[in-house]
Amino acid sequence: MIEYDKLVRDKIPEVIETSGKKCDIEVLSDEQYLEYLNKKIKEEVNEYLESGEVEELADLEEVLRAILVVKNVSYDEFEKIRISKVEKRGAFEKKILLKRTYSDGE
Repeated sequence: MIEYDKLVRDKIPEVIETSGKKCDIEVLSDEQYLEYLNKKIKEEVNEYLESGEVEELADLEEVLRAILVVKNVSYDEFEKIRISKVEKRGAFEKKILLKRTYSDGE
């Protein structure tokens, strides 16, 4: 028996049972769900950083979309927020690394 305490995709219990194994699951409350989504987004970021694989970014996007649903923000609304930030502060296209700030007298 292997113990887990992690949020998994909806079809994982079916995949496990199809492989001939059994699993115990729990359906989370909305509050618990957001807590586990927050853990999951960290997990997915770390997996991407370790592997550099685009597939991990797809997992990250899926978790992001789930968080938006919990927060009752549509993907269109989220995209408007993103665009507004790009318009106000720019994107990351110019590859700018800020080294330091100072006043003229420093």
